[in-house]
Amino acid sequence: MDYFLNLINTIGIHTLLGLSAYVLLLTGQLSLAQAGFFAVGAYTAAVLTVIFGWNILPAIGLAMLITGLLAFLVGFPALRVRGLMLVVATLAFGEFVRMFFYNFEWRVIRDGVEVGPEGTMGFSEIRYFAEHGWTSWEVTSLIWVFVVVVMALIWWADQTRSGAVLRAVGEDELAAGTVGIDVTVVKVAAMTVGGVIAGLAGGLYAHQITMLDHHAFTVLLATFAIAYPILGGVSNVFGTLVAVIFIQ
Repeated sequence: MDYFLNLINTIGIHTLLGLSAYVLLLTGQLSLAQAGFFAVGAYTAAVLTVIFGWNILPAIGLAMLITGLLAFLVGFPALRVRGLMLVVATLAFGEFVRMFFYNFEWRVIRDGVEVGPEGTMGFSEIRYFAEHGWTSWEVTSLIWVFVVVVMALIWWADQTRSGAVLRAVGEDELAAGTVGIDVTVVKVAAMTVGGVIAGLAGGLYAHQITMLDHHAFTVLLATFAIAYPILGGVSNVFGTLVAVIFIQ
């Protein structure tokens, strides 16, 4: 049973990752930065629960905030390029983040045990769920509550003027600008929201998998992130979930 629950958890986390790219695709941005945001969210949430002893919910919340801020900062230079150049630029960002964590070491003594990220050796002391007596069903429920909430919010936004604005920018930036839409604001906002969702996915991933390694955040993960919404179609948010189930 644990095997199937872990598979369901993986589907949920990858659905969030795909939704983070879905928001960007609505504005016509093909970004490979999602793996980098995913890694930042994972390491941030894990450091907060393992080293500082935070509860998982505020830890993931702060990880989302930090990842969103990073995505906001990345969004502005990303606007200077488009198409293939945007793909290359965001891929470089993702690899920079991966190599940063490849060299990131922060070991402390907590309860008589040395814990924390250890560079190339990874981060292997993430035991929040086990230490606090969470059952496998409770972990799965937590992950899927987030999935349902995020999917519902994106679906709702897609039915409102916000969704129409995002799609208008994705269809034709020039035309969107002529009717008063601030293309820069829309694209940066989409990048920020995508970063927040990827940070959420990363924080959940870190505690579900219990071991972080820089090899998990390669270009392959970034490719999956954009493959899900492309395969599922950007006309419907639920297509991303179907694509994740199909691929996984």
